[in-house]
Amino acid sequence: MSHGPNLTKFDEGRLMQVLVAPIVSEKATMVAEKSNAVTFKVLQDATKFEIKAAVELMFKVEVNGVSVVNTKGKTKRFGKSVGRRDNVRKAYVTLKPGQELNLGGEAA
Repeated sequence: MSHGPNLTKFDEGRLMQVLVAPIVSEKATMVAEKSNAVTFKVLQDATKFEIKAAVELMFKVEVNGVSVVNTKGKTKRFGKSVGRRDNVRKAYVTLKPGQELNLGGEAA
């Protein structure tokens, strides 16, 4: 028996806003190659269930699992003034075997 609100329908307008941007970095690429996972920057208040539903809706793929990481923004100096980077919430979305998600735009 699975846990969580799998049967509940999410608001489609909300799901379109949950995924902010794909994260393309060395670490994200290594994770993608090793475990068939894609990394996204998501809204601060997004739940794992919303993220799963959003990825399945937007990319028409089957999601195996979602892991979420909250990263605190660093305090940085710009000359005399002190600034702060935004807090970031990342979602590592693992796809089911055989599923593929191409964010690069180039033909495979």
